[in-house]
Amino acid sequence: MKNQKSIQRQQDILAKLRESGALDVAGLAEALNVSEETIRRDAKVLQDQGDILKTHGALSLPVYHGEAPFEKRLRENSNSKRAIARLAVKLIQDGESLMIDTGTTTSVFAQELRVKRGLTIVTNSSDIARTLATVNGNKVYMAGGELKADSGAAFGPSAVEFISKFRVKHAFISTTAIDIKLGVMDMELEEAELAQMAFRNAQHRVVLSDSSKFGKTGLVRVCGFNEFDRLVTNAMPDDAMKQALMQAGVAIDVAGGG
Repeated sequence: MKNQKSIQRQQDILAKLRESGALDVAGLAEALNVSEETIRRDAKVLQDQGDILKTHGALSLPVYHGEAPFEKRLRENSNSKRAIARLAVKLIQDGESLMIDTGTTTSVFAQELRVKRGLTIVTNSSDIARTLATVNGNKVYMAGGELKADSGAAFGPSAVEFISKFRVKHAFISTTAIDIKLGVMDMELEEAELAQMAFRNAQHRVVLSDSSKFGKTGLVRVCGFNEFDRLVTNAMPDDAMKQALMQAGVAIDVAGGG
C-alpha cells in the first residue's frame, strides 16, 4: 500500500509539472498537501528515472523547453486526461493482458497503470513501453517498425503484423475525433490501421477520449459504435450521441475532474 501511495504521488507530481511547467518543492508540497521532505524523496525517484529535471531550486519536465508537438498535446486538457486515465485503470485487474496504442491520453493511462502488478502489455509506443516495462513484474512487448520522430511510436505493416500475433483481454485506444455517423476517427491511416488491429484481437475494447473530440471528424475511420465496448471520457456526450452509443451497446464511463 505504501508503494502504491508513493507511485500515485509521483504521478501527481508529474501531472502538476505538466500543468505548470516548473514548480519548486514548497509549491508542490502545498499543492499535494504533503511535506516538503516527502516531495524531495519522490522527486529523487523521478529524477533518477529521468522523468524530471531539478534546476535552480525548481522541478521541471525534461521536455518542457523546446518540447515536441506530442508533448504539447500531452499538456492540453491534462486534467481531463488524468481523470479519464484514473477511471480507466479501475477496469484492469493485476495480471491481465492489454494492448495500448500511442496517444496522449493513453500515455497518461500508462502512467496510472503503474499501480497494477504483473501486467502483460503490447504497444507500439516507446513512451508507454518505458513507463511500464520496469515496474511491478510487468511483461512488455513493443511493436517494431519506423519510429515517428514526434511520438516515438512504431507504425507501418511490420507494427500491425507484430500486434496481430497477440490475443489480449483489453485494448485501449485514443482518438482524434468521434462523429455520430462515422464513429471513431483518426487523422493518420497508419494509426487507424494499428488501432483496428488492436480492437480485432481483444476481448474488451475501450476508447479513451476527452469530450473535446465529440462532434469532430477525422480523415480516417477507425471503427463504428458497434465495434467497441466502452467509452471512458470526462463528460457525457450530447443526447443524440449518447443515444447512438447506447443503442450500439457501448457503456459510457464519465470521470470527474474534467
